[in-house]
Amino acid sequence: MALWNRYSRALAAAAVALSPVAAGAEGITIDLSYVNPQSAAYTRFKSYVDAAVNGHPAYGFAATDAAYMHRLTGQAQYCNLAVQMSQAQVNAANTAIANGQRPEVAGDSYLQAGPMLMDLAITWDWCRAYVNDAQRTQWGAYAEQAIWNIWNPSQAQWGGRAFAWSGWGTNDPANNYFYSFLQATMYWSLATNSTTWKAWIQNNKLPTLEAYFANLPGGGSQEGTGYGLSHRTVFALYRLWRDSTGADAANANSHLSDTVAYWTHATVPTRDRYAPIGDQARTSQPELYDYHRQLMLEARSNTANAEMRNLASWWLNGISVQQMANSFNYRHDLLQPGATSSTPSNLTYHAPGVGQLFSRSGWDAGAMWLSFIAGPYVQSHAHQDQGAFTLYENGWLAVTENIWTSSGIQQGTDVHNVLRFVRNGTTIAQREPTTSNMTITQTGANGALSATANLTPAYGGNSAIQSWQRSIEFGARRLLVQDSYAVSADTQAIFQVNVPVQPTISGRSVTAGRLKINVLQPANATVTAVDWRTAGSDFRSGWRIEVRGGSGSYVVELKTSEDLFKNGFD
Repeated sequence: MALWNRYSRALAAAAVALSPVAAGAEGITIDLSYVNPQSAAYTRFKSYVDAAVNGHPAYGFAATDAAYMHRLTGQAQYCNLAVQMSQAQVNAANTAIANGQRPEVAGDSYLQAGPMLMDLAITWDWCRAYVNDAQRTQWGAYAEQAIWNIWNPSQAQWGGRAFAWSGWGTNDPANNYFYSFLQATMYWSLATNSTTWKAWIQNNKLPTLEAYFANLPGGGSQEGTGYGLSHRTVFALYRLWRDSTGADAANANSHLSDTVAYWTHATVPTRDRYAPIGDQARTSQPELYDYHRQLMLEARSNTANAEMRNLASWWLNGISVQQMANSFNYRHDLLQPGATSSTPSNLTYHAPGVGQLFSRSGWDAGAMWLSFIAGPYVQSHAHQDQGAFTLYENGWLAVTENIWTSSGIQQGTDVHNVLRFVRNGTTIAQREPTTSNMTITQTGANGALSATANLTPAYGGNSAIQSWQRSIEFGARRLLVQDSYAVSADTQAIFQVNVPVQPTISGRSVTAGRLKINVLQPANATVTAVDWRTAGSDFRSGWRIEVRGGSGSYVVELKTSEDLFKNGFD
């Protein structure tokens, strides 16, 4: 016991040295006037929290949920639960530390520090009358050490023992880890009125974040659409910081507002799925989920752009996820989606900061939809998909094979609809960090366009690939893809299209479900298909159509019309 008491006193002293804390100041201000106590969303959330109070917490229930319900009702049982859960977190951490181990908050390079310390901070602040002085000492020591360790990875320690870690994401405002670290620090700084941590955020981390997003015109994430969902954390932090300090980081640049338009266009016409760009680690299938709804609710609540606010309402009221499916997300449904607004007018959208283009033949559910990629390849969760296209019409016509894998993290060029370059039997990888580019011309009504991408940079100067340019023409439910390239004598270029159903090949024509593919050039092309299930256990279904025989160019037409030649090709 004496050893434990000495450890606790030492940790508390270390915390005081790390950051000045004003224990009596209330700092987490979140304007909850948007909550409608008569709404179905409120009833669901309250029932969820009440079940936890009664000893039956659902999966993922958090102290923050209980603290919110106390804030909304003033009832003591909610704070009692929040304090109990927060104390349990600290007790478990102190036990691990006393045993010479890292606490859970340090796991996976501190990835969960954000939600874990948010629980602690919001309970500390909103339930302060229920937290005694001894608990504050323990909680403060633990939280201060965790946050200091995050931003000082080489000097990190627990209980006086060195526990250095990699520092992954601490200086990368594009990274989902960075957002968790910011969440932990922001909530704790506000709850404790820490002048040190608040200054660190305001003068260091927010400017870094704002400068990064200012260079992403068009919105979206360089990590793709899977990990791009981490922006829901950033947008919620914008709201917290605005309500607590008055500083509006959300509208310091156009990124948040642009992201409303980005996700509207990245969503397919049936409004139940989205463009599968980058790693899809939560689930390989790009189906809309609670996190997408939360991201748009947060964006809508923050944007100062009335047009984007209305667009967010249109999207929220039209997608397949009309309320949170999982109870641990019920709290986010308290945000209001707003009234249904007018159907969007623009059919084409380009987000140059992330290098992604979307277009569709209309806003009806049966429209044909296109995605095309040429831009920065700079993040670890991004894929080697520069030059890739995706087609959708009442289902996937041509799509990355990654969505049919178990892992959702197959990144290579072999799973994307690109030219695959093979040198001496080895596929040549695209390189990070590189930046390709595209130019776009709107050529007619109903989303018709042409785009040309210079994709040579994606290979980082590899001598095997001297040049690759891909041009596309989209319109009248048809996509024409034209490639021109120059490679070394020992390198082969293979045009490939990944499809979800087994194709039928007849000469230079292919049928894959409703998709019709015609190889227009070269005239001597050979077409084969690979069953992805033969490639390894991660591949569950899907086929890759391969076109060979090009000597500097390919021209391939994809459409759903039965008449492959009505445009004059032979």
